[in-house]
Amino acid sequence: MSTCSPLIAAWARSAVVPRNGAFKGLQAHDIAAPVVQAVLDRAGINASDVNAVVVGNALGAGGNPARMLALHAGLPEACAAFTVDTQCCAGLDAVSMGVALIAAGQAEVVVAGGVEAWSRSPIRMHRPLHPNDNAIAYERPAFAPTPDKDPDMLLSAAQYAAQHGYTREQQDAYAIQSHARALTHKALLTQEIVPIAGVSHDTYPRMLDLQRAARLPAVVGDLSALTIATQADGAAFVVLVSPNAAMRLKLNAKAAWVSNASVGSRPEVPLLAAELAAREALARADIASTQRMQFVELHDAFAVQGLSFSQNLHLSDECLNPYGGGLARGHPIGASAAIALVRVLANLEQHNTADAYGLTATAGAGGLGTAAVVRWR
Repeated sequence: MSTCSPLIAAWARSAVVPRNGAFKGLQAHDIAAPVVQAVLDRAGINASDVNAVVVGNALGAGGNPARMLALHAGLPEACAAFTVDTQCCAGLDAVSMGVALIAAGQAEVVVAGGVEAWSRSPIRMHRPLHPNDNAIAYERPAFAPTPDKDPDMLLSAAQYAAQHGYTREQQDAYAIQSHARALTHKALLTQEIVPIAGVSHDTYPRMLDLQRAARLPAVVGDLSALTIATQADGAAFVVLVSPNAAMRLKLNAKAAWVSNASVGSRPEVPLLAAELAAREALARADIASTQRMQFVELHDAFAVQGLSFSQNLHLSDECLNPYGGGLARGHPIGASAAIALVRVLANLEQHNTADAYGLTATAGAGGLGTAAVVRWR
């Protein structure tokens, strides 16, 4: 780690709430502002000390959600504001951009993370080519220029599961474990959650067993709704500070940024990009194996993704998503990767062992991957 690499002064997130749930009337900046205010308070930093805010957001459809958030949260008018859209990777990519701003000397205190208000996402339509044509509504944009490189992501995951022998029962069992872990640690998870709209815990996790799971209809291939992360709203942010700012502001920053990687991979199989990014982040940290990681948090949009990631990186069952993953929480696209980062930091804080390491990774549409390594000081 470079001596100019930033420290992480604080972290926090909202609860993750399924789409059209308790956050359905809130815009992205409404969900994010209380989290930003809380994370600054936890860091002991005044809003006036923030130089920049970097926000991952995938469904805002234009504008600059980061600027809306900065103004709504009471950050200085002079604060720079950047919005990042790399879909599911956006929340962690936003933090990586904050790291780069500090490393380049462009900022000393950066608030970075992600937010998604899926419930309030705009209705998207293709503009007609001719005056008498109708606009055509669509659910998602293209993520590759040709259809053969841009399959439906559920179909891609189902095909990958079939090709590599991951059964319906294996996927169900993985998802059931994720939900059970989230329920078991519900009280502990509230420590990282900022209450918003009266919600102080993730509302999606439920208790299931293999018999009940087997009765759920398949959505595509061997994927049931249980093994696909549900659409959701949520936010997560960290405060990054330069070592100089930490001394000047007398901060006790307990976590340090070690390395990160944002990569591309085959767009036809986007779920593999998280593994590739994780390997690159470990290599940049000069860490040869995941065995050095006390905690690993993958935003698992699909159960088969978690199974493949764990197998290919030789992770122990206890190391990966020990308090439940994205399958149990839900998937607020632009925030999901930032939530996974907050989960790693919260795990390290509870573990509270000097020089313990954590890894987080996420894959995104179009074959994008993002990952980061952090260290407890």
